[in-house]
Amino acid sequence: MKKVSMLALTMIMAVSLSACGEKKEEATNGAAAQKKIMFATDASYAPMESMDKDKIVGFDIDFLAEVMKEAKLEYEVKNIGWDTMLESVKQGTEYQAGISSISITDERKGTYDFSIPYFESTNMILVKEGSTIKNALDLKDKKVAVQGATTADDLMMGIMGSTNSNLKKFDSNVLAFMELEKGGVDAAVADIAIVNEYAKNNPNKKFVTIPDNANFGAEFYGIAYPKGSDLKAKLDPAIKAVLENGTYAKVYEKWFGAKPNVDVILKAK
Repeated sequence: MKKVSMLALTMIMAVSLSACGEKKEEATNGAAAQKKIMFATDASYAPMESMDKDKIVGFDIDFLAEVMKEAKLEYEVKNIGWDTMLESVKQGTEYQAGISSISITDERKGTYDFSIPYFESTNMILVKEGSTIKNALDLKDKKVAVQGATTADDLMMGIMGSTNSNLKKFDSNVLAFMELEKGGVDAAVADIAIVNEYAKNNPNKKFVTIPDNANFGAEFYGIAYPKGSDLKAKLDPAIKAVLENGTYAKVYEKWFGAKPNVDVILKAK
């Protein structure tokens, strides 16, 4: 074996220690980066989630803040749009969860894992003042606008037929509502909270909202995760705690000015 000089040995040890230090720092930084959970949303569902200048606000956002505080987890929410959100959460690489008024359905359960339900909703019809439309069945032979890949889309395909060209699908509810405003369709269908908020914020446009509990059943929103995610086990207890300890009711009343039926949500599956 060749002899190694003290100087060379010292240099080798210094390089080794430096490399170890770099690896340790990289591991620490990697752990810190992984600690923050990334949520995707589509901030076009006021009052559930919308943009206030460069800030995402809404019921879902405040609710999530309380859940993550309860779970003691760091997180960030980014607005990336509906279709992109669904695909990104399915992949589970950049975004580990999605929160955006996402109704829990049997079909979606085949693609995502969901949290326990946290919000009760239903769909609602939006028409112009003077419309003869009274319920969902009246829409069968009308022109109707919906946001694509939503439960409103599914419901209206069931009523109108999946290939009906009078069912107009848009990238957002706002675009669907704008189509109604300009007379391109006879009605728009979307989640009740979004329809009510839009009508309330546009009183001069003379919109009329039509509930139809007979044809539009109750739906429940959940947080969506990639299949097999361990986040469900971490967040379900936090969601349940927020629902039960009165925090949920405070957030709900802030955004809707009414008290929620928490018992119904807790019993939902």
